[in-house]
Amino acid sequence: MVDVVAQMGPAFLGSRLKRLGERMQAGAASVLTEAGVPLQPGHMAAMAALRTGPKTVGQLAEASGTSQPGMTRTVGQLKKLGLATDEACDDQRSRLIALTEEGERMAGVIAREVWPRVGAAAQQILSQLDGDFLRQLTQIEQALAEASIAQRAARTAGPPLTLRPYSPALAREFHDINREWIDAMFTLETADREVLENPQERIIAPGGDILFVEASGLGIVGTCALQKTGPQAFELTKMGVRESARGLKAGEFLLGAAISRAKHLGAEKLYLLTNRKCAAAIHLYEKLGFVHDPDIMDTYAARYERCDVAMLYKG
Repeated sequence: MVDVVAQMGPAFLGSRLKRLGERMQAGAASVLTEAGVPLQPGHMAAMAALRTGPKTVGQLAEASGTSQPGMTRTVGQLKKLGLATDEACDDQRSRLIALTEEGERMAGVIAREVWPRVGAAAQQILSQLDGDFLRQLTQIEQALAEASIAQRAARTAGPPLTLRPYSPALAREFHDINREWIDAMFTLETADREVLENPQERIIAPGGDILFVEASGLGIVGTCALQKTGPQAFELTKMGVRESARGLKAGEFLLGAAISRAKHLGAEKLYLLTNRKCAAAIHLYEKLGFVHDPDIMDTYAARYERCDVAMLYKG
């Protein structure tokens, strides 16, 4: 299955961080259970704050960066377990939350047996990363404090499309985008693997090119290749747009750019091979100047089992 959350890039950053947090908290919950602590990871921020002394619900919420209603629920759960108590403040307008004797004991168990183990496990993951991830998280939090996602989204007019040239760093995108649509509609053939796994050798080195389209906020959403098959002949091949980005007209933008690039490369013959199941793509090819051509079918189609449509660019 396609990982839509990962594939959508920055647009799904919140969902991806939430998913990551849930996976890490599930592991932390297991460590709490092993230590005999009847609490959940969601209680840990309140326990850590209360270890430094009594606080109001508002102070606990501010210290943990959570909402006051959410912290009120957490405090209620700690009180129900006998780990926290409250008493009226001197001004009688709020209540001061403090750990009970059992709460202090439990906090000590957590500090000795849970946080060091969870922290060491997380550090193992962080040590595999480039850069200081915790510092980057702080920067994200500071940026959101300055302006929310809603405020920033209101400033953008929409997802403009940008053409990106090939680089080795984008080879995986070329592979994955094409693997997605081929697997969804057909069976990956030997001719597919040769190109997708060796784009530098099979496309770039012989004089062809690979183009990518990037959508603001989504990252790379589409790609196509121009494979040189003769002195002035090029096959437009391996064109795909991520399913999660359909509707942005990225395919039309990319196809127009590929046609222009082929002309720049000196193409006198630009053709493509496809299958009638790709009806939407065929309509787009026709719209931008490709026509069905039996000579192209006879000359080139044998390299793909699935090919039953061949087209030549007429402009």
